[in-house]
Amino acid sequence: MKLNQPVAKRFFKMARIDRKAHGKEQGMAYLKVYTEKAVKDRYPNSLANSVHFAYSEDGKEYHPLNQGYGMLFAKAKICENNTIAERGVRNPGLTKRKDTYLIFAQPVDAQGNPVSGETCIVWRTKDFVEFDEQETVAWDEMLTEDDGQAESLPGSQAQDNTGQLTVAEIPDDILKRVKNRWLPLRSERVELPQNLCLKDMHELSGIQANVIYSDGSAAKKCVAWSENTLTALGDGRYRIKGSIKPVETGFPLAPGYADPVIFSWEGEWYFLATNDNVNDVGLFVRRAHTVDGLFAAGVKEYCILPYDESRGFCQTFWAPEFHVIGGELYILFAVSGKQWGPQCHMMRLKKGGQIVNAADWEEPIRVLRANQMPLTADGITLDMTYFQAGGKSYVCWSYRYGIGTPEDTGSMLYIATVGEKQPWVLTSEPVLLSRPLYGWENNSGTINNEGPYALLLDDKIYMAYSGGDACGYYYAVGYLTASAEDDLLNTQSWKKLTAPVLHSLSVPGIAGPGHNSFFRDEAGELMIAYHAQERDKYFKRCSAYHRVHIAGSGFPMLNVVGEREVADNLREVELEFRTEQDLRFSVMTEH
Repeated sequence: MKLNQPVAKRFFKMARIDRKAHGKEQGMAYLKVYTEKAVKDRYPNSLANSVHFAYSEDGKEYHPLNQGYGMLFAKAKICENNTIAERGVRNPGLTKRKDTYLIFAQPVDAQGNPVSGETCIVWRTKDFVEFDEQETVAWDEMLTEDDGQAESLPGSQAQDNTGQLTVAEIPDDILKRVKNRWLPLRSERVELPQNLCLKDMHELSGIQANVIYSDGSAAKKCVAWSENTLTALGDGRYRIKGSIKPVETGFPLAPGYADPVIFSWEGEWYFLATNDNVNDVGLFVRRAHTVDGLFAAGVKEYCILPYDESRGFCQTFWAPEFHVIGGELYILFAVSGKQWGPQCHMMRLKKGGQIVNAADWEEPIRVLRANQMPLTADGITLDMTYFQAGGKSYVCWSYRYGIGTPEDTGSMLYIATVGEKQPWVLTSEPVLLSRPLYGWENNSGTINNEGPYALLLDDKIYMAYSGGDACGYYYAVGYLTASAEDDLLNTQSWKKLTAPVLHSLSVPGIAGPGHNSFFRDEAGELMIAYHAQERDKYFKRCSAYHRVHIAGSGFPMLNVVGEREVADNLREVELEFRTEQDLRFSVMTEH
C-alpha cells in the first residue's frame, strides 16, 4: 500500500516537532511510531495495523514498548445496520503543537486498504501515557495547525512512502513516565527494618521485606527466616538470613476451567468457573481451607445447580460469580434452556446455608428490567457482574444479537443500577458502556466485549473486561476507568484505554489471557484470576491467578510476575536486630 503523492508530501512535512519548549540543557531521548507485519496465527492485521511505539536513549538502539504489542488502535466504523466494520492504521507519524504531541496515521480497512486519502486519524497526548480520544481530521486542517516555526527532527525517517516511521525527540522526564507505564516494572532492591528490637523470636515471623520497583513503588513480602543461620553479634545483637518467595502460583492450575472466581466466605475458600471439562452441564464449586488447596490433586467438587430440563437449565452454565449484595450471597451466571440462548440469572444462598449444598440455594431468577420484562427479547445476555460505588449498586453485563448472522452486532457491555433487596431487577434503563471497536477486541471472527469485573482502588474504578477470541491466542484484558463518585450511567464519566493491559505478550509462557476476576489472598495480596492457554497447546482454556502490582501512579499492573516481582538476586536477605533475651539457646524451635 502506498500513499498518493500529495498526501505523502504532507506526511513528510508534518514529521517535525518544536524542540525549543524543552531547552537544549535537558537530556533528550527518542520515540518512534510504526506498524507491524501480520504473522499468521500470532499477530493478525487487526493487531499489526495499530500504532506501535519504541524508545531509544541514544537514537540508535530502539526497544519496543508494551512488550511489542500495539498501543493505539483505530476505532471501527459502526454501520447503518449496527454491525461493525473493522478499521486499522498504516503510515503513522508524529508532530507537536505547543505542549501537545500529535500521533497521526492513515485509516485502513480489515485488509489494510486505505479507506480515505484526504483524512487522517489523530491522537493527542502530553506524555504518551494518557491519550485523548481519537479524531478524524482532514490533512489540510492538520497542515493549517502548523505555525511554520517547528524545525526538522534529527533522525526523523520515512521510507519510500510505505511503512513510514517517524522518530521524535522527547525530554527525559517524559521518557521516564513512558517507561514506567509501558514497560514491565522490575524489582530493584529490598529494604528491611532498621534498629529493630524484638521481645522474642516469635515476633520474627511478622517481619516483612519491602521490595522496591523501578518506578519507585513498593510491595511488602513475607520472608521465610532460617533458624540455623542465627548468629550472635554480641551486646544483644543478632543476624539471621531468610528468603523472599514471590507469589508463584503455577500454570495451568485447572485445565478446562474458564472464567474463574476465587472467593472467601466464612473462613473457607471457594472456586467457581465455567466448567468446560464436564461439557457445561451444571454449576460446580470447590471448597478448601487455603487458596492453594482449591487446586490440589483430588480436590472435591460439588454440583450446586445440575442439568434439569424441567427447570430450563440445559446448557451454557457460563461465567458464574459470587457476590455479596445487601449482606446476602448470590451467584450471578448465564444459562440456556433446550434452545440455545444464554440469559443472565441470579440465585441466592438461603440464610444459614452452605455454599456446597445444592438444596441451600434458592431457585435461580432471570434478571429483569425495571418493567419486569427480560433484559432482552432479541439476543443473548451473559457475564453479569455486580459492584458498589458512590453509594449505589450497579450491574454490568454483555449483550449481543444477530450472532452467527450478517446482522451480528458483536457483544457489547451495558450498565444499570439495581437495589440491594432485589438485585435481579434493574432500577434504571440499561446504558451502552462499550463496544468492541478496537482491533484487539475484534479479531479472528470474534467481536467481543465481555467478562466485566470492577476493581475499586481508592476513589477510582478499573472495570476490567475482555475482548477478542475467548478460546484463542488473541484474547486480552482491557480497562474502562471512572471516578467512583461520578454518575456511572453517564458514558462521559468513563474512559476506555486503547491498549489491553494483559495480552499474549504480557506473561511469559501464557497466551490468550482473559475473562478475569479479582480477589485478595490470605496475606491480603491483590490477585487477578483469569483463564488462558499454554503457548502452543491450544486445546483447552485453563484457570490461573497471579499478583496485581499497584504502580507508583496508582495504576494496577497485571504483568509484574515471576522474576519481575522479585528478582533472583534479591530473594536472599539478612536481618540484624536486638533482643533482651539470651539466644545462645535458640527459642525458634519452640513452635
